[in-house]
Amino acid sequence: MVDIFDEVEEELREERMQELLKKYGGLLFAAALLMIGAVAGWKAWVWYEERRDLTAATSYLSASARSEAAGVAGPNRPEAITAFQAVAADAPNGYRDLARLREAALRADSGDVQGASALWDKVAADGSVDPLLRGLANLTWCLYHVDNGDPALLEGRLKPLAAAGNPWRSLALEQLALLDLRQGHTEAAKTQLKKLADDMTAPNGVRSRASTLLNQAGG
Repeated sequence: MVDIFDEVEEELREERMQELLKKYGGLLFAAALLMIGAVAGWKAWVWYEERRDLTAATSYLSASARSEAAGVAGPNRPEAITAFQAVAADAPNGYRDLARLREAALRADSGDVQGASALWDKVAADGSVDPLLRGLANLTWCLYHVDNGDPALLEGRLKPLAAAGNPWRSLALEQLALLDLRQGHTEAAKTQLKKLADDMTAPNGVRSRASTLLNQAGG
C-alpha cells in the first residue's frame, strides 16, 4: 500500500509541475535569459575594463619613457608632453590624473609655469581625483608660487595639507615656514623650522632642509 501511495504522490507532483510550467514557463525562460544576459554583460564589461586599463598603462609607460629620454629641456620635450596629453584624454581615472601631473611637471621644468599651474588647478579642483593626488597638485602649485604668489592664497592651499594625519603635512609645513620668511615673520618661521628639524616622522630631506634654513635664519 505504501508503494501505491508513493506512486500517486509522485504522479500528483509531476502533474502540478507540468501545470506550473505551462502557467509560468515563459516567465521562467525569460528570467533565465535575463540572468544569462546579465552575466554575459558583466563579463564583457570586466574584459573591456581590463583591456582599457592595459592600454592606458602601456600608453602611460610609453609617455614616461619619452619624458625620461627628453631630459630636462631636450628637443623631444614637446613629444613627451603630447604623449601625456593623449593619455589624459583617453585613459580612465588614475592614469588620466597621473598623466596630467606628469605633463604639468614637464611644462614647469621647461619654464611654462603658467601652463603647469593650469593643470595643477584642474587636478586639485576635480572631485573625482584621488585626494592624495589632489593634495599633490595643490602642494606642487605652492612650490612654484611660494616666492611671489599671493600669501593668502598660498596659506589657503597649504594649511589643509599641513593638518595632522595628512600625508603631505611635513612638506606643507616647510612651505608655510618659507612663506613666513618671505613675509618677514622670522620668529614664526624659526619656530616651525625647529619643529620640523626635530620631527623624526618627517622625511630626512625635509629635516635636513629645515636645519639648514634654521641656521641661515639664526635659529
